[in-house]
Amino acid sequence: MAKQDFYDLLGVARGAGADEIKKAYRKLAMQYHPDRNPGDHAAEHKFKEINEAYDVLKDEQKRAAYDRFGHAAFDGGAGPRGPGGADFSGGFADIFEEMFGDFMGGRRGGQRAQAGRGSDVRFNLEITLEEAFLGKQATVKVPSSVGCEVCDGSGAEPGSQPVTCPTCGGAGRVRASQGFFTVERTCPGCGGQGRVIKNPCRNCSGSGRVRKDKTLKVDIPPGVDDGTRIRLSNEGESGMRGAPPGDLYIFLSVRPHALFQRDGADLFCKAPIPMSTAALGGPIEIPAIDGGRAKITVPAGTQSGARFRLRGKGMSVLRSAGRGDMYVELQVETPVNLSKRQRELLEEFEREGGGGTSPESQGFFAKVKEFFKE
Repeated sequence: MAKQDFYDLLGVARGAGADEIKKAYRKLAMQYHPDRNPGDHAAEHKFKEINEAYDVLKDEQKRAAYDRFGHAAFDGGAGPRGPGGADFSGGFADIFEEMFGDFMGGRRGGQRAQAGRGSDVRFNLEITLEEAFLGKQATVKVPSSVGCEVCDGSGAEPGSQPVTCPTCGGAGRVRASQGFFTVERTCPGCGGQGRVIKNPCRNCSGSGRVRKDKTLKVDIPPGVDDGTRIRLSNEGESGMRGAPPGDLYIFLSVRPHALFQRDGADLFCKAPIPMSTAALGGPIEIPAIDGGRAKITVPAGTQSGARFRLRGKGMSVLRSAGRGDMYVELQVETPVNLSKRQRELLEEFEREGGGGTSPESQGFFAKVKEFFKE
């Protein structure tokens, strides 16, 4: 099944800026988040597609590659894969390597050193909004591969050593003439290692690594947001036969909160208040994300929808000592389940109300009368 265009998936134009893409992603991620759609497999699949699209479009280099080559830029063959499954070792990159390999001799040695490099690993970690505010040290258990202890990562049976590859003579690359061009490719005999193993280790079958879960501690700084990526160098899968390991990428998602809605560093909260408090005024207390309480003095005659700004009561700002603001929107609650006495008091209030107690409704119905007269 053909993949949907990433721009269409997020509902943005191809020339959209980073802020517009981020805003569209947040809206869709909130809509299709698994916590908001329990048991809905279609929503879960949509959520994964949205994350894949945002992972590419938020990165300038990945986005440039996608704009030029489409999904083919990330659909290469086997090899080290980046976060989200993107393949950075195959595809169109090999075309340039083959065409210009003869002119880039200095790079070939570096490529031999990277041959068999371990794959990068992606790990999704969900945290609460409070944890995103405070930061935390999380312990994660990541399925991965580690160096074989029996052969010390060499891939050779203890007591034996790898030998020079007879196909490439230890270069890790082989050349073949094709018309006017000389094409250089990875050696099929040794996979670019430059060495082959005649007596492979029985524990790892000659790969130099074994499957094993890794338990790691991850420092999550205060102020992280949905989609924040934390890179742990050399904590990915171990490389083949002693080659360098890949990296581990921790992708964070922030669980929706029961009270607060987040927009960047600002928080938004809706607070219901009794009709009497709205009419007479008075203080109310609002919970804050830091665990404390914030006081708001409600003026007499406050209407539903009135918004108050509490400076410095929002989220932590990443890599900064500052904080955003909290916005509280009041919603006046109409009394229900009135007692007989309460009903009598309201009826008396209605009779004694006269003009001026409800200027908006009186003004509206005055306009309605004028409308019907006309």
